[in-house]
Amino acid sequence: MSKLHLVLLIHAHQPVGNFEFVFERNFQKSYLPFIECLERHPGVRIGVHYSGPLLEWLDATHPEYFSKLGEMAERGQIELVGGGFYEPILVSIPPQDQTEQIARLAAFLERHFGRRPRGAWLAERVWEPQLASTLASAGVDYTLVDDRHFLSAGFEPEQLFGHYVSEDRGLGVRVIPGLQSLRYLVPFREVADVIGFLRDASARHPGGMAAMGDDLEKFGAWPGTYDHCYTHGWLERFFAALESEAGWLETALPAECVASHPALGRADLPTASYTEMMEWVLPTEVRRRFHDLRERFASEPDVQRFLRGGFWRGFFTKYPESNLLNKKMMRAADNIERLRHRRRAPAAIAKLAEARTLVLSAQCNDAYWHGVFGGLYSPHLRTALWSALIRAETLTASVENRRNRKPRAARLDLDCDGAEEVLVEAPQFSALVKPSDGGTIAALDDRQSAVTLVNSMMRRPEAYHARLREVSTRHGGNVASIHDQTHAKEEGLEQRLRTDRWPRHAFRLLLFAPGKRYEDCDAIRLEENAALAGGVYAVEEAEAGRVKLAAETPFENGILRGRKQFEFGHAAGGFQVRCGVEISFSGSASLELEAGLELVLNFLAPDEPDRYFETPEGRRRLCWGGTVPATSLRIVDEWQGVGAQIEAPGARHIWVVPIETVSESEEGFERVYQGSQIVPVWPVHLDSETIWTAGVNLRICPAANDSVPASA
Repeated sequence: MSKLHLVLLIHAHQPVGNFEFVFERNFQKSYLPFIECLERHPGVRIGVHYSGPLLEWLDATHPEYFSKLGEMAERGQIELVGGGFYEPILVSIPPQDQTEQIARLAAFLERHFGRRPRGAWLAERVWEPQLASTLASAGVDYTLVDDRHFLSAGFEPEQLFGHYVSEDRGLGVRVIPGLQSLRYLVPFREVADVIGFLRDASARHPGGMAAMGDDLEKFGAWPGTYDHCYTHGWLERFFAALESEAGWLETALPAECVASHPALGRADLPTASYTEMMEWVLPTEVRRRFHDLRERFASEPDVQRFLRGGFWRGFFTKYPESNLLNKKMMRAADNIERLRHRRRAPAAIAKLAEARTLVLSAQCNDAYWHGVFGGLYSPHLRTALWSALIRAETLTASVENRRNRKPRAARLDLDCDGAEEVLVEAPQFSALVKPSDGGTIAALDDRQSAVTLVNSMMRRPEAYHARLREVSTRHGGNVASIHDQTHAKEEGLEQRLRTDRWPRHAFRLLLFAPGKRYEDCDAIRLEENAALAGGVYAVEEAEAGRVKLAAETPFENGILRGRKQFEFGHAAGGFQVRCGVEISFSGSASLELEAGLELVLNFLAPDEPDRYFETPEGRRRLCWGGTVPATSLRIVDEWQGVGAQIEAPGARHIWVVPIETVSESEEGFERVYQGSQIVPVWPVHLDSETIWTAGVNLRICPAANDSVPASA
């Protein structure tokens, strides 16, 4: 009797910038017990993929585990599979870096385990047709994608029990379809259900192959799965069942199975990822409708296969914050590529090599998208990538040996949205001025401390916000998949939902009616003039350290005009940005208004005592919000070693509002601090003969460590 070959490809990853305790928790709950259980069942053979950041951590922190992987690979129980070292979405990075990412992980595995991988794990199983030649050129024999990729291309479900060749421009790679049915069964249904599925497949496809690729974290690290898999013994029973059914079922290493099974033909696959990803990427309202449609036709597979959803790159449209990070990475990578092909001194070559490694690390995928995990909404993950890119830019600039320490301004469309930005750079800082968004600063980097200062998230509706009022404890005999979990980490989160009018950038001009209070700012009830707050400003000047912008709009039977002038320069130990504002009105009446010049700064951990505001009432942790009866405010981040001094001469007061998103993570709905909205407020009187002026000076310099605690 011909056996069914079961190919299990299990993937483990931790993002660049994740907390040490998260690495350790996942190790204790998932990585260690899984391998220990597998070792007790030598008849079970699987492919495993560990991302580069996780492998480096395992080598440094748990060398005994690292050694165990080598022993199991040596005796043929596991196959160590390659991929991109820093787990990038390959299609989102430059071609030269695609090859380098794959080469670095292959070299690491060969150096530490004595064999070069034949296969490659695709991060989030994101496929585009050109990847066939990319992978083949990098020496990859095979990869695994989801059955959804094949079904969308017109394959029938019964054609997915083998592997195919996908080709691009004459170069081909073997592609294994991973079965969604198996992915949903393991480990969330009874072992007997899994064996029943495989037995049925064996009867229909004797000698065929059934494959599954999924996360190792679902075996212990996802909510509820540790007890299910280990305390209650699901994984032990599963591996034992695989061994006991050896008469008709054989677990096989992916490379061996691909080598022993001829390809079933060629497969020209469309752009795709797994089903959930292609739903998450859709715009919120479209995602709701798409989800409802999938639910309506859940029992009709012939309809489901054609409900494809979106396309991974759509996250760059859905989240401009992700797009800006990606384009900053692309620019840094291009600069390195431009410089490294010229003749250089050894020191310069070393700097460029270090810069390239930093850029490769900033290609780690997690902070570029959002689904059921925190991802883009996790400030520490975004910050880690920004910091790596800032350091890479600083190294690259030092290789170019720019002797002029004065700021330089360049006009370009950095984020590729069709609107021109002004990029101001100096050895101490870089700033991206966005005239198309109210003449704001979208990014502000302190190059001396490698800290990005704005780095916030616009609060926007997400499809899952509708479920906040439906949170309830699930009961039943089976453990819920992470995609089905519904849990809030604290009560009342639905009351904290906000929808911002504008992206969370710095130096936004808010002009509103008198009488507004802090509570109105917090609740987004200022009703500020839209044209001056978020409209398009004309660039009047962009040279060296000065950028001048102007906008106007009809208002109260007249014309309201706003001008901004940014001045960038050196400050003691750091740099400073001054934003001067002029407002004028040509109309028959006079106007009484109030103006705020909004800054957004994010120094991360809101509850830590070493990050705080200095106010007349004393120190306040970053989670604090309220009114500061002063014209200045200081923010200190002792952990990152940077401080910000804000001066707003003539301001009546300063509002400080914590920006908190409510997002979904693997642990449920949670509130996440995304920085603080800092708004100096002035009274404004305007008539046809008056030009109102004000300004804010932001000075960034090293923080002075101090032991006085900050209150909440």
